[in-house]
Amino acid sequence: MNPIKLTRALLSVSDKTGLVDLGAALTRHGVELVSTGGTAAALRAAGLAVTDVAAVTGFPEMMDGRVKTLHPAVHGGLLARRDLAAHMDAAAAHGIAPIDLVVVDLYPFAATVARGAGRDDIIENIDIGGPAMIRSGAKNHDFVAVVTAPAQYAGLIAELDAAGGATGLATRRRLAADAFAATAAYDGAIAHWFSRYDQDETFPVLRTMPTRLVTTLRYGENPHQAAALYVPTGPAARGVGQAEQVQGKELSYNNLNDADAALELAAEFRDGPPTVVIVKHANPCGVATAATLVEAYRAALATDPVSAFGGVIAVNRPLDEATAAAMTEIFTEVVVAPGADDAAKAVFAAKRNLRLLLTGDLPDPARRGLTTKIIAGGVLVQERDAGVLTDAMLKVVTRRAPTPAELADLRFAWIVAKHVKSNAIVYAKDGSTAGIGAGQMSRVDSTRIAAAKAREAAVAAGWSEPRTVGSAVASDAFFPFADGLVAVAEAGATAVIQPGGSIRDADVVAAADERGLAMVFTRMRHFRH
Repeated sequence: MNPIKLTRALLSVSDKTGLVDLGAALTRHGVELVSTGGTAAALRAAGLAVTDVAAVTGFPEMMDGRVKTLHPAVHGGLLARRDLAAHMDAAAAHGIAPIDLVVVDLYPFAATVARGAGRDDIIENIDIGGPAMIRSGAKNHDFVAVVTAPAQYAGLIAELDAAGGATGLATRRRLAADAFAATAAYDGAIAHWFSRYDQDETFPVLRTMPTRLVTTLRYGENPHQAAALYVPTGPAARGVGQAEQVQGKELSYNNLNDADAALELAAEFRDGPPTVVIVKHANPCGVATAATLVEAYRAALATDPVSAFGGVIAVNRPLDEATAAAMTEIFTEVVVAPGADDAAKAVFAAKRNLRLLLTGDLPDPARRGLTTKIIAGGVLVQERDAGVLTDAMLKVVTRRAPTPAELADLRFAWIVAKHVKSNAIVYAKDGSTAGIGAGQMSRVDSTRIAAAKAREAAVAAGWSEPRTVGSAVASDAFFPFADGLVAVAEAGATAVIQPGGSIRDADVVAAADERGLAMVFTRMRHFRH
């Protein structure tokens, strides 16, 4: 069974890329070509001899092409084991000739969905015969080679040329593995569309998540861990997974994880003023909006210049030369942007290890979607946090209402806090973070850490006082005790935004009133773990 000399091939493809070259190579090695519809027409147009599937089955294509290859003459030719006399006798008795190679891609279901086609068109692009032939040939890979994508043609042609028109068992096994993965991903995409979009089921009984490999990575969270990047096989929001790497070293798992965290936060300001986000270990360490990107970068960096060293930066505007020059003044791992002009690219080129990722667009922060987390023995699935603060949600609970300037900073701080690991506290002033406390077991500790960071930044910059003085503060969840609110006031904040809902809300509100703070409740929590 190793090697197998090809005598007969069945070709039926939607994507005609490379088809004629493959057909010519097969013909050169004396392989009979059997084909269907448009594939046969393309081969004939190139001057290649082709046998129609209808001539093999004795039945014409019918029902708008739905029925053409679902026939024993096709599947018997694919499934017959050449080493079993009973199989070969049955094939001979029924006039079934072996098929040694099947070249089939599948109807463009995902592309049809992506272009916004109607339901009837989507259903018609569910392939039936293609997966059946692929699975038949792949099951019988001891004798049959299965090719499912144009990217595989060159390797097959090279092997045929080297082996006198034969395929080796190792190749057939590898192609079989790829074939079953292809049909699994295809069926998974169909099942996902039916459950999520046709039936509006967020959590179906059987969940599918077809993805394809983009690249292996330098390593995972640590050098001893292997890692890879996969993206959905169907439509996906434009993001880090689809970004073009313009320059820089190979990416690691942590690079991409931090880049995603930075981009998701920058995307919250996709329709706002120029915004810069600096992330370290998946937490923002500086965020700012300003009239220009370079001003926003300077303000974001000032929040915590120590943590920003070796960080990841994302912006909501195409990069310009001035911003690029400012970013390269300290060591930065990754910069993510929707675009960059030639002058900015030239500046970054001088820092050859810096990775520059261009996304072409920003993801919609309000988009639907699911997030997953692997746990021991299972998978946690939830809707992504697409919660957006509205005016109707804001409830002033103190005697003093926030001023317009305070309210603007409260909104800004609230957006940033959504992307900070819990427990999260964010001080903001004039559209820039002043201090960020992240990932602490105690909320009051996050409050104090953020204030301490602000004091350190003030000393480094030579300011007379930290920027927490006169700032607005966001807490991703309620203050369980008044001590957190007291710590906020001691840092100089004048306004607070938090979800509320604690059994001690009255104590927290009283502490705010006693100190003249304005406070609003949102009744929305933004835990992030």
